[in-house]
Amino acid sequence: MANTKSAKKATRVSARRATVNKNRVSRVRSSLRKVEEAISAGDQAAAAIAMKQAEPELMRGAQKGVFHKNTASRKVSRLTSRIRALKA
Repeated sequence: MANTKSAKKATRVSARRATVNKNRVSRVRSSLRKVEEAISAGDQAAAAIAMKQAEPELMRGAQKGVFHKNTASRKVSRLTSRIRALKA
């Protein structure tokens, strides 16, 4: 249990940040799920539109420290290549 004033404040700040990060992760996962669903349905147009909305969410999550920058870039790259493969 926190004893000092600064430790109590750190606990409050940590809880607040955890809530914000949880919401950010949820938004990113939801946007990625929409892309995945469009890809599995074979709808390239819908997948491209969903990807256009998901990419900024992913990059914002990386910028805010929820994901590593390379993780976000890797996900964008792999999803984009899967969307392109639907054409073939």
